[in-house]
Amino acid sequence: MVVKQHFLLFIQKNKAYRLLLALMTGLLLATLSNTLYAASVIASLNKSTVTENDIIQLTLRADFSDTGNGPDLTPLQRDFDVLGKSQNGQFGFNLGTSTTLNFWVVSLRPKAVGTFEIPPIKIGDHESHIINVVVKNSPQLMDSNGNPPVIIKTEVSEIEPYLQQEVILSVKLYTSVALQNANRSVPSHPDLVIERLIDDQMNYETINGSEYQVRTQEYLAFPQSSGTLSIPPQTLQAMISTSSGRRLIKVQSEPLKLQVLPIPASYSSDSWLPSQNVRVSTSLEQTSDSPRIGDTLIWTINIEAAGALPEQIPTLDLNSTRSYKLYPKPPKFNTQKTVNGAIGTQTIIVEVVPTEEGSLSLPDINLTYWDTGKRAINTATASTKSVSIAPLPDSKETTKPPKNTINEPLAAQPRSVAPISLAKKPIKETTQSNEPGIVKIELVQTDNTLSLKDYLIAALLILALCMLVVWLVLWLKKRKANILEASNHVPTLQEFAPLSTTDEHSAYRVLITCCQQNNLPQLRPSLLEWARHRWGDNEIHSVDDIKRLTSVHVTQLLMEAELMLYSNNPIHEWQGDPLAVALEEYTSGQAKPSQASQLKTLYPNF
Repeated sequence: MVVKQHFLLFIQKNKAYRLLLALMTGLLLATLSNTLYAASVIASLNKSTVTENDIIQLTLRADFSDTGNGPDLTPLQRDFDVLGKSQNGQFGFNLGTSTTLNFWVVSLRPKAVGTFEIPPIKIGDHESHIINVVVKNSPQLMDSNGNPPVIIKTEVSEIEPYLQQEVILSVKLYTSVALQNANRSVPSHPDLVIERLIDDQMNYETINGSEYQVRTQEYLAFPQSSGTLSIPPQTLQAMISTSSGRRLIKVQSEPLKLQVLPIPASYSSDSWLPSQNVRVSTSLEQTSDSPRIGDTLIWTINIEAAGALPEQIPTLDLNSTRSYKLYPKPPKFNTQKTVNGAIGTQTIIVEVVPTEEGSLSLPDINLTYWDTGKRAINTATASTKSVSIAPLPDSKETTKPPKNTINEPLAAQPRSVAPISLAKKPIKETTQSNEPGIVKIELVQTDNTLSLKDYLIAALLILALCMLVVWLVLWLKKRKANILEASNHVPTLQEFAPLSTTDEHSAYRVLITCCQQNNLPQLRPSLLEWARHRWGDNEIHSVDDIKRLTSVHVTQLLMEAELMLYSNNPIHEWQGDPLAVALEEYTSGQAKPSQASQLKTLYPNF
C-alpha cells in the first residue's frame, strides 16, 4: 500500500513521465485496434444442412479495401452451381482508425448428395476458411398409387455387339404430371458414334394403376472400341406443380453397360463390315442400239447394307483390262432410317469404254461382310449381263462430200471498196460513176465548236448548282444546332418520374404493404418513392443510395431481394415480412428481439 502511494505521488510530481505514459497508452490502444481489425476474409452459410436442389446463400466478408477483382468463385464450380452474386460495402471509423467492410452474397445449388466442403475463397491476398455443408436426399414424390411422377428408362437392342455394329439406344420418359422448364440430357460417349434415328414417338402406358405419357427417343450407336463400355445415366431436371407449390425435381435412369466384341479371327476380308444383310445389284446401260469399240457404256453398282452407315461400306477395286477401260465416278451415299435401324446405300457409276469387239463381260461384284444375325461370315454377289460390241467401220468406206461447199474460190473483184466510217455524218450527195460496179460517195464533215449561247447555259447551270450546295450546307448547320439544343435539355427527376404519394408517411405505408404482400416487382418503385420523400431527389437516384443511407440489416435484405428478382427462381417465393420488420426497426430506432435472433441465425459471424 505504501509503495502504491509513493508511485502515485511520483507520477503527479513528474509531468514528463505523465506525458510519456499517455503516449505509450495511445500507442498500445492503436496497436490493439489494428490487431482487432486485422485484414481477413470470413465466410458463412445461411444453413449448413440442406436437401438436394435447395439453394444456399454463401456470405463473404472482407475487412479490407484492396479486394482486387472480388472473390474467385472457381473452386465452387466443382460441387456447386453458382446461380448469382451481389455485392455491398461499408466504411467507418473506430478508435482513430478506419475500417472497410465488403460483402458478397453468392447463391449456390449443390450438384449431388453428400457432405461437401466450401473451399477457401480468395479475395485479394487473403482467403476464407473451410465450411462444411451436408446435402441430403429430398423425399421422393409419390402419387396415390405409390408411383413417382417421372421415370426415365434406357434400353439397347444388343448387349454384346461387335465392333462398329449398329446398336439402337432407346430412352423412354414416363410422366404423369406436366413438366415446366425441362432440361433433358442427350446420350454421349467418347467411344460411341451416336446420331438420332427417328423423331420422338408418343404413346400411353399404365404402370401399377398410374397412367403415364411415354415419350421415346431412339438413337443409333456404333461402338468404336472393343471391351466393356459404360453409357452414363440419362438425367432430367424440371419444375412440377405440387399441392405445396412448385418444386424442382431431378430424375435419372440406370446406367447401361455394353460388352463390345472384337473382330472375329475367322473373318478373312481386309475390310470389316458388320451388317444384318447386304444386297448388291448391277446394271449396264447402252448409249446406242449397237455399241461399237470406243463408245461409252454406263455401269451402275448399288450396294445396300442393313444396320450400317454408307460410309462403312468398303470401296471396290475396279481395274481396266485389255478389253475395256473403266472410269469410275465418286460414290454417292444415302441413309434410310426406320424403326428397325438404318440402311446405308452406296451407288457407284462407272463409265465403260470397250477396246475390243465381241462379247463384253464385266467382273462380278463380291462383297464380304459379317452377318450380325447369324454371327458368321457371308458374301453378297452380283453379276452383270454381257453386251455385244461391234467393230469399228471399215476404213476403205468413204463418205460423199456435201453438195454445198465453200471450197470454191471467190470471184475476182475489179477494185477494192473502202469501208464507211461510222464517225462521219450521213451522205450529202451520191453520184454513180461511169465505171460499172463503183459507187462514188462524197462526205461532209461538220464543225463541232461550241457557240456563246452554249457557254452561257453551262455557266447558269453551274451557278444554280453552287447556290443549291450553299443552301444545303446552311440548312444542315441549322438542323444540327436545333438537335444539339434539344439534346442539352436534361429533365429533372421530378419531371421524369413524378411522385405518386403526398408525403413520406403515405409512401412508407405503401412500402410496408408491398413487403407484407410479398409483391417483389413493386418493391423497387415503392422503395424509391419513400426514399425520395425522406432524403430528397438530390440524394436518391437508385436503390444503391438507399443501401448507403440505411442499416446493414436492411441492406442485406435488399441484396437478397435483388438476387431473387434477377435469378431464375420464381419471384412469388420471395418473403417480404423480414424486410418490413427491418424497415420499421430502422425508422423507429428500436430493435425487435425476434428480428435480431433471425439475423443472428442467418449471419452468425456478424
